[in-house]
Amino acid sequence: MDAEHDEALLRSAGADADAGADGGSPSIEAEEQAHLDEVLGAVRAAVDRARGLAERTEGSHREAGAQLAASRGELAPEEAHLSAYELNRMDAQAALAHRSRGRLEKLLDSPYFARVDFVEGEEGASSSAGSAEGETAAARQITYLGRFALTWENQALISDWRSPVAALFYDFEPGPAAFEAPAGRREGTLALKRQISIEEGQLRYAVDSSSSVRDEVLATVLGRTSDAKMHDIVSSIQREQNAVVRHEDVPVLQVAGIAGSGKTSVLMQRIAYLFYQHRGALDPTQVFLISPNPVFGRYIDRVLPDLGERNPEILTWEEFLMPLLPAGRGVGESDVSLERLHAIDAAVASFEFTRSDFRDITSAGVRLLGGDAVEKVSAKFANLPAGPHRATLMAEELSSRLTARLKSLAALEDTHDEIASLPVDEQLRLFGEVFDPQSDEEARTLALTYLEEKHADALRAMDAMEWLDIDRVAARLLGREGLTSVEWVYLKMALTGLGNPEARYVMIDEAQDYSQGQLAVLARYFRRAHFLLLGDPNQAIFEGTATWDEMRAVFEEMRGAVSQCRLMTSYRSTPAITDLFARLLPAGEAMEVASVQREAPAPEIVVCEGTDEWKAALAEAVRVARDAGGLTAVIVPWKNDAKRLAKALDGVTAGSGQPPVGGDLGRPSAASDANAGQGVVVLGEGDSLPDEGIVVVPLKLAKGLEFDRVVIPDASARTFPESDIARRRLYTTISRGTRHLTILSNGDLTELLG
Repeated sequence: MDAEHDEALLRSAGADADAGADGGSPSIEAEEQAHLDEVLGAVRAAVDRARGLAERTEGSHREAGAQLAASRGELAPEEAHLSAYELNRMDAQAALAHRSRGRLEKLLDSPYFARVDFVEGEEGASSSAGSAEGETAAARQITYLGRFALTWENQALISDWRSPVAALFYDFEPGPAAFEAPAGRREGTLALKRQISIEEGQLRYAVDSSSSVRDEVLATVLGRTSDAKMHDIVSSIQREQNAVVRHEDVPVLQVAGIAGSGKTSVLMQRIAYLFYQHRGALDPTQVFLISPNPVFGRYIDRVLPDLGERNPEILTWEEFLMPLLPAGRGVGESDVSLERLHAIDAAVASFEFTRSDFRDITSAGVRLLGGDAVEKVSAKFANLPAGPHRATLMAEELSSRLTARLKSLAALEDTHDEIASLPVDEQLRLFGEVFDPQSDEEARTLALTYLEEKHADALRAMDAMEWLDIDRVAARLLGREGLTSVEWVYLKMALTGLGNPEARYVMIDEAQDYSQGQLAVLARYFRRAHFLLLGDPNQAIFEGTATWDEMRAVFEEMRGAVSQCRLMTSYRSTPAITDLFARLLPAGEAMEVASVQREAPAPEIVVCEGTDEWKAALAEAVRVARDAGGLTAVIVPWKNDAKRLAKALDGVTAGSGQPPVGGDLGRPSAASDANAGQGVVVLGEGDSLPDEGIVVVPLKLAKGLEFDRVVIPDASARTFPESDIARRRLYTTISRGTRHLTILSNGDLTELLG
């Protein structure tokens, strides 16, 4: 942390190194240092205990594994099963011990970040911060808040930031306060709210809250690098953000936040909060985060683990859709209206299958299930309309028929001869022993194991209901071919019930970048999940995406009511940068925007009359950014622009002995990290965001990210004409910067900034 920031904070707090608020008690720092010493002593003892437990558990696991391996073949089947079960149980215990130790070790660095003193009921009405007058000692509930809870020797030393009592810190200033406890609502007085900074086990400051202190603490946190902020996202949660994080569990929560309002932090905090609320009952595999691009996914990859939680399933739209499509089919066009999907639903309701709608299931050159058999099964359920119910019944019977077919093959001597001719190593891999059955039943059992692996692709095809020819159905159903991938998947869902009914939560980041069709596919696929739709309508930078109202309409139709929240404060950008991008908002919204960042140099706008002057100005902006340090993004509208810009910057070096500007899109992540701070690197989808240096990045990949400096290489009227989508693209570009912004124009400056 910046020492200058610490000093400013302490000045704002009016902290006295020698005396407290009542003029006679020890100083705040002395009081908190004594408490910190006590807590760290308990944490060290807990770490030692956790390490010992982990070592003992690992030792027992190794010993049990060795014993099981040594007795393999000697144990009865039920004994072997029980031994394997016990080994798996011990493995889970070892993993839990490691996670527990990891959490505790993190507490050694910074065990907590706040203290709140609460006096319940009327007893606290006359109490004040730092004074017990009007209250009993027992009445004052003192709580320290940290990333993780810690109870030691039956004493609760630290409460989790997600616990009900933590709402006192996030939502209230000293005075009347309340929070929702498991036993019911508790009302009283917040007698003290103290903000504490601990780094590497050392107390940096401890100050009692006031409006000036609150603002200074927030500015101190926000003044850190982007990476540091993402790893310290719980100590600076603001009231409007906390309202989203702790929002009641509703089917759909739609959150509109301006650029820099902490949407990414709120998203991660919300996920962590849900894990806390449903601890022991919610698995990370039941939570999905749909991210805007792979770079963003890697950017947030360590946030939840640092909060003691495992990551959910993080997918881009492409990563979600591709496994659902047939081989060789790309994602393609995503701009699909809700009306086109409604047409599919209407057509399916009256659809009748014919033989041409069904495909053979083949594997390894063998037809295991013919289309004629599928037709016969379909006729058996002809009284049911086309749709998921009929498809499920058909799938169950077809699976039984496929199993029967494999069992019949398993009884053949030809199959047994085929197995016997396998290399010995392959037989050992399959069966744990050489194929030498002692009975016909054993031979059939082993042969079935072999066939299930040999024809695994057929079994997967059955699970995916590939006996149904979606393209053929589409041609007859809709009278046209060439469905978009969105329509293809939606049709398959309408016919088969394809989806993930186990998912409980789906978070869509940058939700404004999705079409109605994409949102409808997600809503139907995750049909039982609750949704968080997080975005900024003014950052809709692509054509054909759903408006904010259209997005709400999709989910109202498919889920019922949609709850809404807004985030209107910028925590990312300086007031000057915030004012600049706020000018690009509709008038009513612009008036609500505020920034809490510290002042910094005003954005620099340089209008160049010719290409040579522009190139020189661009080179100078890159050199200034290099010398300043931190992470700088040169943001261009499109991927091809990045390549051209790298060429334009060719010859501009990163300093003595450093390589010149350049690089290609798709540079491996390791290469990006290796080049951090060494030159200008063109950031591609396969890259990780470096901690420092200069990156040239297309706007699509910059979305959701922030940078210490932003350089806009060309804000001319040619690049940003006076149109609504150009306005949104410029707004998005400007708002990526936290502290410094340089805008260049090769020719006349866009009228959007006029």
